[in-house]
Amino acid sequence: MPSDAVLYQAAALCLTYPDDDFRARLPLLREAAPQLREFADHAALTPAEELAAHYGQVFDSGNRHSLYLSRWHDGDTRQRGMSLARFKDLYRAHGLEFTGEELPDFLPAVLEFTSRTGDLDLLAEHRAALAQLRFHLTDFGTPYASVLDAVCATLPAGS
Repeated sequence: MPSDAVLYQAAALCLTYPDDDFRARLPLLREAAPQLREFADHAALTPAEELAAHYGQVFDSGNRHSLYLSRWHDGDTRQRGMSLARFKDLYRAHGLEFTGEELPDFLPAVLEFTSRTGDLDLLAEHRAALAQLRFHLTDFGTPYASVLDAVCATLPAGS
């Protein structure tokens, strides 16, 4: 398990829809992952309805803020289906069965997978997509950019 496992799990929670369970976990997230305190503090101070609306505005606004990693590389082509199958195959190879409501390339699912297995391959392989997402979130001016900042800071340097 990587030393950043707690960060990856916390980041996964930060990048999911901010429901009541998310709000209840904020104090724990803040303490467990100091790298995410800026975001956790923002989320704690923002009214629930406003935070939920902001999440929708950021992540339901098309491909510029997509949390689906294969979309950054494959778009909506047939190649994307093969990429999604590869995600599922990698999960299975680690003894995990992907059963989520989201697609297997959903960044929170990939972060949780990395947290549980210590396998950084998916994050490293999609480093360019993460960098683009990070850039677009920063440009958009959303606190979610700080979550991507923390995740990207843990990845080994690319070639």
